[in-house]
Amino acid sequence: MIKLVNLTKSYSSQLGPQYIFRGLNFNFPTENNVAILGKNGAGKSTLFRMLAKSEYPDRGQILTNKAMSWPVALQTGIHPQMTGRENTRFIGRINNVRSLTNYETRVREFAEIGKHFDLPVKNYSSGMRAKLVFACCMNIDFDIYLIDEATSVGDPMFRKKARAALKEKSQTAGVIMVSHELDQIREFCTSAVIIEDGELTYYSDLEEGIEAYTQGAT
Repeated sequence: MIKLVNLTKSYSSQLGPQYIFRGLNFNFPTENNVAILGKNGAGKSTLFRMLAKSEYPDRGQILTNKAMSWPVALQTGIHPQMTGRENTRFIGRINNVRSLTNYETRVREFAEIGKHFDLPVKNYSSGMRAKLVFACCMNIDFDIYLIDEATSVGDPMFRKKARAALKEKSQTAGVIMVSHELDQIREFCTSAVIIEDGELTYYSDLEEGIEAYTQGAT
C-alpha cells in the first residue's frame, strides 16, 4: 500500500498558486498493476514524480515500505559527463545491487549500445540514452516499477524486448503506469486510478476505469 496523507501540491503563476492536489488523502493500492488515467493537466505526471520522489509535495506525505523504481522515461540519475558503464555502476551502488560486475554485464547486454557503453552519455542519441536507462531499471529487482511510455523507446526489436522484460517483471512485482496508449495499459495493468479535479478514484476493474475515463474525456 502507498498512503497519500494530506498531500498538497501547487505551482506558482501570475494568478497565484495553482493547486494540483489540496489536502489529498488516498490509499494507493499496490496489490494489482495500476494505470493512472486523467485528462491533460489533471496531475498524472506530477503524482508520478512525487511517487518516485523526484518531486516533492508542498505539504503532506507519501508513505510506503515498497521499493519503487524511478520513472523510466524521465531518465533520472543519468549524468551526461559519465560513460554508460560509470552511470550503470553508480545506479547499481545507490540501489544496493549486490554484484556490480554482474549488474554491469546484464545492463550492457540488454541495452545493445555496443562500444558506446564506454563513451560519455552526452554523446548518445536520445534512443541510446533511453535504452541504457531502461536496461538499468529492468535489471534491478524493485517492488514496484514506475512506467511512463518507457516501452516506446528504441527500434522495433528493442521495443519488443522491452515489453517482454516488463511483462516478466509484472508477474512478480507491481507496475504503476502512465500512458496514453490504452492497448499498452490493457497489456500491463489490471486496475486503474482516475485523477479528476484533484481527487483520485480507484477502480479494481481496469475496463470499468477505462470506461469512466473515456466517458469523462468526451
